[in-house]
Amino acid sequence: MNIKPLADRVLIKPAPAEERTVGGIIIPDSAKEKPLRGEVVAIGNGTKDEEMVVKPGDTVLYGKYAGTELELEGEKYLIMRQSDVLAII
Repeated sequence: MNIKPLADRVLIKPAPAEERTVGGIIIPDSAKEKPLRGEVVAIGNGTKDEEMVVKPGDTVLYGKYAGTELELEGEKYLIMRQSDVLAII
């Protein structure tokens, strides 16, 4: 992968949405709730005021509307500031 986040940003691969059925009815992808956790793929170098706490390979929780969605090589990713990460699991 040829992407390197800058400053205090992290690149996250969201966990796949869970398959759910309701009474035998399969819920389509468009109605599924977005996952709120994912795996850190790459991190920036941090800033002079903020040291990077997360590292590649960490599983993290993030806010529902956090980050910017992007697609690379057919995979979906989120890029967001480290401050948008709520917790490391």
